[in-house]
Amino acid sequence: MALLRVNPTRMELTRLKKRLKVAARGHKLLKDKRDEMIRQFMQIIKLNRKLRMQVEDELKDAQREFTMASMSMTSPAVEEALMSPSVRFECKTSLQNIMSVMVPRIEFTELPRDMRYFPYGFLGTSGSLDSSVKKLAGVLAKMIKLAEVEKSCNMLADEIEKTRRRVNALEYVLLPQLEETIKYITMKLDENERGNLTRLMKMKDLLEM
Repeated sequence: MALLRVNPTRMELTRLKKRLKVAARGHKLLKDKRDEMIRQFMQIIKLNRKLRMQVEDELKDAQREFTMASMSMTSPAVEEALMSPSVRFECKTSLQNIMSVMVPRIEFTELPRDMRYFPYGFLGTSGSLDSSVKKLAGVLAKMIKLAEVEKSCNMLADEIEKTRRRVNALEYVLLPQLEETIKYITMKLDENERGNLTRLMKMKDLLEM
């Protein structure tokens, strides 16, 4: 381990001891932060997995119904039926602080409908299309929540990695360097003190002769 380039003086030794104390405290705080972020990250991951499975299952069902509708209707008829949205909604975004990471929060509100649930007439359309539209409208809120959760996962994962690198840098580089440098300066000062004591003893012996 390379030593820090400092003068082996008592003033420098005191400064390095204070720096070591601060670094050790920072190391502990960063480790605690990393552990807490990992704990919260695992909770969000579980929620993300649950939401993703629900969304994928519901989208598969909606896709299956839409495929059946497409087989019984012409393409122009399907496009005309789906030209107008069946649901209107409003999203409000904000930020939430999770261990100093500002993750997004999305509030989903469905607006009152000014038309019937299906934005098309039943003449010339398939019941499968009705089912597909209804399922897609129902899964919309979960898709928005899934987007929020996945973005939070990505941001927390990046911050955990950054914190892990800082913890490792302190644990395996800075703290050992400080400890070795303090040990070196202490040994150097002790050596100088012994040398000074030896010279004083020799001078005393010379004066007594």
